[in-house]
Amino acid sequence: MRALVYLGPGEVALQMRPVPGVDAPDRVRMRVVGTGICGTDRKILLGHFPAKPGVVLGHESVGVVDACGSGVSSLVEGDRVVVDPTLSCGLCGPCRRGATNFCHNKRGTEVGIDRDGTFADYVVLPERFFHRIPEPLTLREAVLIEPLACVLNNLRAASLSYDDVVVILGAGPIGTLCGLVAGRTARRVAIAETDRYRLTAATARFQYVIDLAAGYTTEAVRTATGGSRPSVVIDTTGVGLETALELVDDGGRIVIMGFNSTYRTTLSPLQLTNHGVSIIGAGDYRAEAFPVAVDLAGELTLADIVTHEYSLDHYPDAFAILGNVLPGVLPEEPATPRYGAMKVVIRCHAGELDSHGWPADLGCADRTRGSKR
Repeated sequence: MRALVYLGPGEVALQMRPVPGVDAPDRVRMRVVGTGICGTDRKILLGHFPAKPGVVLGHESVGVVDACGSGVSSLVEGDRVVVDPTLSCGLCGPCRRGATNFCHNKRGTEVGIDRDGTFADYVVLPERFFHRIPEPLTLREAVLIEPLACVLNNLRAASLSYDDVVVILGAGPIGTLCGLVAGRTARRVAIAETDRYRLTAATARFQYVIDLAAGYTTEAVRTATGGSRPSVVIDTTGVGLETALELVDDGGRIVIMGFNSTYRTTLSPLQLTNHGVSIIGAGDYRAEAFPVAVDLAGELTLADIVTHEYSLDHYPDAFAILGNVLPGVLPEEPATPRYGAMKVVIRCHAGELDSHGWPADLGCADRTRGSKR
C-alpha cells in the first residue's frame, strides 16, 4: 500500500509498505477513504510539533471496514467508520478519572505521531477506536468529527453560558467549528482573523468578524461584540495569548487551543490576579467527547468547510495550499502564512465508495489541482 511517511522536519516521502494485517482478535482494518490535514500535521512538517521519524502521518480519517479480528462484535465489513486517534490505556490514573487525552501510557499510541497513521491506503487499530458513521452523514462531513471532538472538549472547559460574549482567534477549520458550537450557547460570537482567504470564508458564515490584518481597534472589537469586551477568548492559532489578554474582559476566561511548541510569551501574574482572568489549557479531547461529536456533526453545516481534496499521490499540492508549506522545500514557518483553503483532505480509495457519501466527481486522481470547490 501507499503511505506518506515522516522523515524529519520539512521532509516526507510517499513509500510502498505492506498492507497491515489484522493481527489480534480486537483489531479492525479500515480502507482509508480520506484524511483531513490537521494543523498538527502542518506543524509536524515545520518542526513545531514532535513526531517520530518513520511514522505514517495522518489522523483525521474516515473509511470503510475492510477486515475484522475474530473478537470484533460491534463492526462488520463494509461499515462506514471514523477513527478516534487518541488511543488510551484505560488503566492509568488520568484514564480512570476520564482524562483519556492525558493518558500516562501514550508512547507509541498516538496515531499519526508515533504510531502509523492514516495518510495511507489502510490502517489497523483496536475496535474501540472506530465509530460507525450514522446516516445520512456523509464521509465528507464525517472527516470533521475528530476536530469537532477537540472543539467540544475546549468549549466545555470554557464553561460557556447563555450570557457569554465569545471572540475566537483564528477562522480556520477549528475556529469555524468553535464558532458553530459556541453559537448554540453563547449570546454572541465573533471570529477574528488575519488571513484574507479565511476572513472571506468567515464573513460568508458568521455575522460578526474582526479583521486583525487591519490592526484591531477597540472600536472594531466593540462593534463585533455588541459594545462589550469578550468574557471568553478562544485562541485556535497557538500564538495569540497576548492578543487574548488584551481583548478579554475582567473576570474572563482564555482557552489556549492551538498547538505551537515554538511559541513563547512573557506574562505577569498580576495581570491575571488584578483582573480575575483565567487561562485554560484543555488539550485535545476526552474519550466521552467523541461519540457526542459523531452525533452533533449531523446537526451542523460541515460539508463546505472541506474546500479541497487531493489524491495521496499529490500530497505536495495538498500541503502547499495550507500556507505555502512545501515538503522538502520550506521547513520553516512562513513569516505570514497565506492560506488558499479551509480543510484539505487527502484522498485514497474512491470509486466504489462514492455511494457511501463522498461526491461522485471526486475520484482518487487529483481533480482540482488546487481549485476551490
